[in-house]
Amino acid sequence: MVSKRLSRLEGHRRKFMAVIDGTPECQRAVHYAGRRAKNSNGGLVLLYVIPNGDFQQWLGVEEIMRAEAREEAEATVAKIAQIVRETIGIEPEVVIREGSAAEQINAVIEEDRDVAILVLAAGSAKEGPGPLVSSVAGRAAAFPIPVTVLPDTLTNEEIDALC
Repeated sequence: MVSKRLSRLEGHRRKFMAVIDGTPECQRAVHYAGRRAKNSNGGLVLLYVIPNGDFQQWLGVEEIMRAEAREEAEATVAKIAQIVRETIGIEPEVVIREGSAAEQINAVIEEDRDVAILVLAAGSAKEGPGPLVSSVAGRAAAFPIPVTVLPDTLTNEEIDALC
């Protein structure tokens, strides 16, 4: 059970969350979430999750690998945040976590009670729509807030028209 959302109370605003995972479809999710946030006077949260399974080395090597992964995450999210500022005109919140994507998404939702909608975009690769969309569709990772899944065929112009 999710904590009560506060986004409709005075002093709060509804936030849309997009997960940054390096896939081409995440750009569409960010664009949609950003447009919805701007058009509804809400906020945008960009979440990047560093997989924790990548650091099973000797302690010194593990620390270096973790620092490099963090630097890469920060650079990736900074680039996307700059695109959001330039194209949409809003300042996104950036959250970088380490662990399982589903667990960290749920943790951010629980911690930030203004996050009200998770936005994902389906991929068009032969492997399927993407791990997060697949997990939602298969109910392996049900999230406690509404999830908007964008089709893989929408252009930014079509997204703008929908928002």
